Amino acid sequence: MSTATNEAGIPVAVRPRRSAQLGMLIFAMIITVAGFAQVGLARDGNLPVGMYGYGLGLGILAAGAYFVVARFAPYADPLLLPLAVFLNGIGLAMIYRLDLNTSKDMKDAIAAGKKVSYFGPSTNAQLEWTALGMIFFAVTLLVLRDVKILQRYIYTIGAVGLFFLALPGFLPSSISGALGAKIWIRIGSISIQPGEFSKLALVAFFAGYLVNKRQAMSTVGKTFGPLKLPRARDLGPILVIWVICLGVLALENDFGTAILFFGLFVSMLYIATERFEWVGIGLVLLACASLLAPLIPHVQQRVAVWMDPKPYFDGGCKINGVIHNQMAQTCAAHGGTYIADSGQLMRGLFSMGQGGVLGTGLGQGEPWRTPLSYSDFIFTSFGEELGLTGLMVILLTYALIVQRGMKAAVATKDNFSKLFAGGVSFVFALQVFVIVGGVTRLIPLTGLTTPFLAQGGSSLLANWILIGLLIRISDAARRPAPQPIQDEGMTQVVSTA
Repeated sequence: MSTATNEAGIPVAVRPRRSAQLGMLIFAMIITVAGFAQVGLARDGNLPVGMYGYGLGLGILAAGAYFVVARFAPYADPLLLPLAVFLNGIGLAMIYRLDLNTSKDMKDAIAAGKKVSYFGPSTNAQLEWTALGMIFFAVTLLVLRDVKILQRYIYTIGAVGLFFLALPGFLPSSISGALGAKIWIRIGSISIQPGEFSKLALVAFFAGYLVNKRQAMSTVGKTFGPLKLPRARDLGPILVIWVICLGVLALENDFGTAILFFGLFVSMLYIATERFEWVGIGLVLLACASLLAPLIPHVQQRVAVWMDPKPYFDGGCKINGVIHNQMAQTCAAHGGTYIADSGQLMRGLFSMGQGGVLGTGLGQGEPWRTPLSYSDFIFTSFGEELGLTGLMVILLTYALIVQRGMKAAVATKDNFSKLFAGGVSFVFALQVFVIVGGVTRLIPLTGLTTPFLAQGGSSLLANWILIGLLIRISDAARRPAPQPIQDEGMTQVVSTA
């Protein structure tokens, strides 16, 4: 934000120009449309029919979001909206590219030598969710004029967040189950992942709670050498959160969500108290949880595949204590116990290896060979066709969003907003780390989604709300203070005599 001086020489904040934001937004749209064009040209040498209509639709949505920000959050960080539009746009281009090989209608048309004159069902659905996500983004800015309002309702928000987080675990697997984890609520053709919204609610609760308890939790209890441990009675909240995360792990078989929420609370605790001892206690509790987690069969399978995926490529089958490489159907026929299937993980690794440094080119690889290449493994799809260079661009874009969020947290003077912005930024960063670490075999694979890129409505809506919250906090932090009355011009003196 630039500054100037008034007639008295006092620095005065100048309304930041939005031209830079508009320019970056246009650049993001150009990259998105170019992605669609590249897919069409690589497949049949022609631009996709309907590409201009898609580009126009996305452009209208982006323009609407820009004008809402310019009108209702004019001092907000100009980078956040273009970065989100860029990620959302290239995610749409990749989903369209995968639709060409996974949608039955489109595969049949291509096999018959026909020109595909429409976009596939996954692309259309993702565009609809994108439109709804941007509407939620605009509503967040219009309704929530001050994030501090949330502090009044932190216990209600926390209770709602915990309810939606735990709800899938109590529902039948036919409604909530997905690849071993119970994280969905499916009613007919509609499916919702409530944990995506719970993370925002729990960030608000943690921020409000820690603002109120910050002084008590900063108090030193006992000292052991260089360590200054907190008082025993202050350990209660972190132990309660630890038990809740273990309960989520046991009820829902969802290793990723448990890590996400426990890491979120520990990080916010450190931001609030600035005491590294809380991080150490959190790591110890996490280590204890990692010893208990293998007792859950689903988590045990994920850890086994992570440590050595080769025996499970077509499915691991344990017969008389020996693991054989067999699929579930043949395993049961031989009287064995089916363990896991690492084919998805290994195919994703093969895809990234095939892409190399520069990739095969968008539309010229075979990313559809990896199961769930449009959702859980969309990162490996980009790795094959855009290579290591493309993946670094995507990761740097994520890093910029986190950095701008942290910058807003540092700039704001309100303690609740500071903790809230820091928590929202960290949960975004941790989610990217968990999913990218899982598909690259850095850590065990989990069921979290890749923000903005992966197909999925709940994730897209939640992340657009997240960007709206960061923009609102950034606007409040960068907004200039009201000028003193003497700087507003001459003061008229009225005589009452």
